[in-house]
Amino acid sequence: MRKRQAKKRPLLPDPRFNDQLVTRFVNMMMWDGKKSVAFKIFYDAMDIVEEKKNNEEKTALEVWKDALSNVMPHVEVRSRRVGGATFQIPMQIRPDRKISTAMKWLISFARKRNEKSMASKLAAEILAAAKEEGAAVKKRTDTHKMAEANKAFSHFRF
Repeated sequence: MRKRQAKKRPLLPDPRFNDQLVTRFVNMMMWDGKKSVAFKIFYDAMDIVEEKKNNEEKTALEVWKDALSNVMPHVEVRSRRVGGATFQIPMQIRPDRKISTAMKWLISFARKRNEKSMASKLAAEILAAAKEEGAAVKKRTDTHKMAEANKAFSHFRF
């Protein structure tokens, strides 16, 4: 590459949970720079998760982190052209990409749900992912199946 890699900017932890991962999630969920709206949606979703969770010893934040780890993919397929043919090559995912991919999937599948508010959609998706069900977890299993099916092409790795 010609230019050097961009510096990672430090994220401020969020005001309620004092967690940088929450800020990262809210930044991904935010539309049109409306961070306060995104924080309100996330905190309302956490309150709904706190009410609806059936496991008493876990906090809502721990349920959210469990959901995130259940959605995280470990391998993905990447396209690579070899001699005129395009192969789907399974590759390991970097840790920071795992987290961001899981967050993207959780948010996008929450948006596609058909509850009333975004907070209730997000809460429902978090609770489903924590129980290892729901659309985001299905996406992860599909990605893993695709990587498993294309394992024969793993010698084309670059």
